[in-house]
Amino acid sequence: MNTIKLRKWDSAEHLKTDDDMAQYFEACLQEAGDDAAFVAKALGNIARAKGMSQLSRDTGLGRESLYKALSGEGNPSFATILKVASALGIRLHAQAAPGA
Repeated sequence: MNTIKLRKWDSAEHLKTDDDMAQYFEACLQEAGDDAAFVAKALGNIARAKGMSQLSRDTGLGRESLYKALSGEGNPSFATILKVASALGIRLHAQAAPGA
């Protein structure tokens, strides 16, 4: 009998290009609704794909602090989210919600 080994899906492994990352983040923003932790986790996945050490250098924030803030369990400030998004080369944008 063959045994199949499974491992947990990791989005970061599939984010290869800047365009992949931007499209992934856009999809996460659309999916998140008002779930700020979901958005932070999405940024964390992109950060891991690009390299957390480089992000730490670019933002001036400690690696461990970034891991915690972007884990989906932390509660990063909006200033941290903006700083991380900027360092990752991601722009946040607004558009009118349907029916608004």
